[in-house]
Amino acid sequence: MRILHTSDWHLGRSFHRVSMLDAQAAYLDHLVGTVGEHSVDVVVVAGDVYDRAVPPLSAVQLFDDALHRLAAAGVPTVMISGNHDSARRLGVGAGLIARAGIHLRTDPAECAAPVVVSDTQGDVAFYGLPYLEPALVRESLGASKAGHEAVLSAAMDRVRADLASRPDGTRSVVLAHAFVAGGEPSDSERDITVGGVAAVPAGVFDGVDYVALGHLHGCQTVTERVRYSGSPLAYSFSEHAHRKTMWLIDLGHGGDLAAERIDCPAPRPLARLRGRLGTLLEDPALERHRDSWVEATLTDPARPDEPMARLLERFPHTLSLVFDPERTPGDPLASYAQRLKGRDDQQVAEDFVAHVRGGSGPSAQERTVLRAVFDDVRVGDGVNEVSR
Repeated sequence: MRILHTSDWHLGRSFHRVSMLDAQAAYLDHLVGTVGEHSVDVVVVAGDVYDRAVPPLSAVQLFDDALHRLAAAGVPTVMISGNHDSARRLGVGAGLIARAGIHLRTDPAECAAPVVVSDTQGDVAFYGLPYLEPALVRESLGASKAGHEAVLSAAMDRVRADLASRPDGTRSVVLAHAFVAGGEPSDSERDITVGGVAAVPAGVFDGVDYVALGHLHGCQTVTERVRYSGSPLAYSFSEHAHRKTMWLIDLGHGGDLAAERIDCPAPRPLARLRGRLGTLLEDPALERHRDSWVEATLTDPARPDEPMARLLERFPHTLSLVFDPERTPGDPLASYAQRLKGRDDQQVAEDFVAHVRGGSGPSAQERTVLRAVFDDVRVGDGVNEVSR
């Protein structure tokens, strides 16, 4: 069975205030074309269909058009909700839509109710695990504790139990939206840390033939059978070196697996340039970036006059300007942002406690309280967004 694995469309998202709607439409054209060109049997979309819980109408129309085209192609499609989606909104009408071959899995209670597709070699059971927010699904899944590993393990126990009840030789595919250990994140994914832990071990998914992951935006292989397709478009300059692709998976008899990457169309290349303004404006080697979206980091010791206007003359598609002046290691004017680089909210808060106490950091109990507060705020923000 030939499966096209994609995820993280983020319909409705912009890139540094530039609308990505046309690029997203071009990608969906490419996806539908790929289905026909490569004789795809099933399309799987591993979450974050939209960029936010209440997407703009233009994004909803784009999604609606994609569903009609996939249904018209007669190719079954299985989708799950991600941490950016409103699961309840995305799942509206799922029962009716399923009659057209579009299967939306947004309810954690349905994680062990697969979409079964057959070919000449038997059945393939597609299990959809929508994004599982531990604080919201722990009780319903009977998880031992409120953590990503615990709730995913509970969901996978249900999947394995259902799979064991099916005829011998039934192949299995799991769609999941999660941060799996070994994956490489970028700057454009929303933090899903709970209790100081974001990643879960790949072993959680043992026992199935293929795991189609979403959440991380870089296409990558965690194990031979556990893969991220990544986002089809770049949504941050940290993705400038990504090769944006989808996975074309051939799942054969007994779970034999072959994988191929299918490139996605890029609206414009990305470039991260760094140096003094004069160098960026004069270096002939940088001419190849004239048509790129550019993030320029200026290292001039003093801020130059009208840097953005001058950069735009050479690089008309400059979108981001960062100042990181050259300083000696002991310079007291080293930027606050530079001192915070690579530190998460928890570490910043702990540093603040140490600062106001004159060097004494928080106790273990206080660290636990801080972590619980950050988790509550993050979960609360997500719940409030979905309930709007």
